Amino acid sequence: MEEVGEREMDSGECQCHSRALSPPRSKRHCLEVPAPDVQIRAKESLGPEEQRIVTPGGRVSGDGIGVDEHRRRRGTTKAPVPESSSDQAQGVAMAAEEEVVSKVVEWPEDGGLTREWVIGVGETLAEAASMLRTQALRQVVPVAVADSLIARASKIMHKEPNCLRLEPPRSSSSSIVLVGDLHGQLHDLLHLFDLAGLPDEERMFVFNGDYVDRGVWGFETYFLLLAWKVLLPHRVFLLRGNHETKFCTSVYGFEKEISVKFGEHSKHFYRKLLGCFEGHPLVAVIAGKVFMAHGALFRSLEPGPSTRSFLVRAAAKLKLGDLDDLAKSRRGVLDPSAVGNNVIPGDILWSDPSPNPGLASNEGLVFGPDCTQEFMDKHKLKLIVRSHEGPDARQKRPEMASMDKGYTIDHVVKAGKLITLFSAPDYPQFQATETRFNNKAAYIVLEPPDFCEPDICVFEAVLPQPHVMPYYDHVNVMDSDDELDLPKDG
Repeated sequence: MEEVGEREMDSGECQCHSRALSPPRSKRHCLEVPAPDVQIRAKESLGPEEQRIVTPGGRVSGDGIGVDEHRRRRGTTKAPVPESSSDQAQGVAMAAEEEVVSKVVEWPEDGGLTREWVIGVGETLAEAASMLRTQALRQVVPVAVADSLIARASKIMHKEPNCLRLEPPRSSSSSIVLVGDLHGQLHDLLHLFDLAGLPDEERMFVFNGDYVDRGVWGFETYFLLLAWKVLLPHRVFLLRGNHETKFCTSVYGFEKEISVKFGEHSKHFYRKLLGCFEGHPLVAVIAGKVFMAHGALFRSLEPGPSTRSFLVRAAAKLKLGDLDDLAKSRRGVLDPSAVGNNVIPGDILWSDPSPNPGLASNEGLVFGPDCTQEFMDKHKLKLIVRSHEGPDARQKRPEMASMDKGYTIDHVVKAGKLITLFSAPDYPQFQATETRFNNKAAYIVLEPPDFCEPDICVFEAVLPQPHVMPYYDHVNVMDSDDELDLPKDG
């Protein structure tokens, strides 16, 4: 562990949640923009479609969720405001909303995206997330614009292979930024961009899935990443996570979020988003030495009775797979299965490491350090980066390191290391327990000459954030990361 570089980013450098996405002054420094002081009114008896901004300095009245509850959920502090100011504050909020709604995202006339357009989209989404009622978003991002962007991004990703072979630019100033789970935490994604820098010809980004669900700004987060993908398809890569599936999005909030934000257009829109999910590549091999995938390793396949590439079946005896097996799998399914003839995508999205040797099947695979060594040896790798497990999942697996710093080094073997990377700080956004995890998040920077020595950058959540209500039952919902482990005897 001591061989891995770690930097703790100063959260005091940027406590904003409505940031301009202009390039930071340097690769490791963020913009200093003050955070707007806003809250959202959300009564317990009202659904997300009834949510509304109160105002800078406003307060929740009646039986609404108050400031104390907001502190409990997100750790924020806010002084109470006399009730006599509420009418004036409401007027200020309505004026602010009208100003934001006037900033409509328009599709470029020639269909060609520019860096300025994508940066402007980020600014507009940040303002909308802070100042608008949820159902007003469709006025800022018209359905036709969203359709066009999703279609363009989907077409690009569907043409990419299951395994991306990424060769970074070899200039001395180039870098590759690896990002873990985001879960609809838009403001924290913008903060990450402030710290790491925006994508460009010299700075490649590889995102490791789970862009949506649990957090309330899943659409905004995903839309912004798709915009960067369309602008820089050879520098921004979006791998698939287990939450880019129909099952997870129907349970953990994203389907409901789309319904609220896009109303009568939501069913059509949700289908297009699911189609886009199917196109995400599954893994990336970077500079021939770094393997990145959401869950990580997968089982082997053996040929079926036909020579057609997708007619394969899982080997009778569980056996570790390789990149040749991956090339044969069919990723274009809404809910990759853990059983049947096409299990590799499901393994990649759901697998977890274990400290115990061996290989076991459950929801995906559970694999020990011996499997990591075998896979790295076969493909001459020095580093595996996975995601998938946040602080809640690790709390249920005491044999594994906790996710309080945004990363864990789970396997150290002769060939190299396996790291779990989680990029959503103070996760989950809505926590049923009285005490929050208050986890930090991290991203990894790879630099020349070999691009295989991880520089781990740790950062904290942007607080305070707008007070909103979840799109799913965060108290009673089942856990999407079931506890898995191998028998002690391997």
